[in-house]
Amino acid sequence: MTMTDSKQWTTETVAADLERAVHEHRLPPGTKLGEDELGEAYGISRTIVRAALLALSHRHLVELKRNRGAFVAQPSVREAREVFEARSLLEPRTARSAAERMTPAALDMLRANIAQEHEALDSGENGRALFLSGQFHVELARIADQSTIEGIISELISRSSLIIALYWRRRAALCETQAHHALLDAFAARDGALAEQLMKSHLLDLVASLDLRNVTQPPTSLREALQR
Repeated sequence: MTMTDSKQWTTETVAADLERAVHEHRLPPGTKLGEDELGEAYGISRTIVRAALLALSHRHLVELKRNRGAFVAQPSVREAREVFEARSLLEPRTARSAAERMTPAALDMLRANIAQEHEALDSGENGRALFLSGQFHVELARIADQSTIEGIISELISRSSLIIALYWRRRAALCETQAHHALLDAFAARDGALAEQLMKSHLLDLVASLDLRNVTQPPTSLREALQR
């Protein structure tokens, strides 16, 4: 989003734009989300801002604090472990189902996603790369034709982005190149068992890349964070 957009923003599109900013680490954990500043940035009323923030609070991406306002959530170590445990329960089976339902068109889409992720990494756009990496995982649930699980995984991926922003200790927290490529090979072979095992290993590697101790990130300017 840019400050000069003429787009007619709605509660849903504002919430989606803020979620992407969180996912791309342009709005790090702990950032205060002032209603007036957001209203000015998007050119919308405080009513729409409040509704968008409430929607994001339901996705555990925003904390609404009485008499203090809204802040980008700061997941605890316990929450971080629970999120990745949930992912480890859901995503390997989803990867298996995706492999069994894989089509040439879906495989091409996943390849394009990885190519865009690599381009972002090569350009130093780590936040965008992280978003694309997460989208890879969400797309697998779509390919698996599991709409309910897709919604759950989408929320877990967004919460994982907050966790990575707080706790990552090495660049591997951005999905490692070989992990997604290995999955692509399994999908191309429609090998569900291999895809399931590779996803298990991949998620274990992601957790290993995190330093799960309580830390905080300094907030950033909303205007700067939302400017693209």
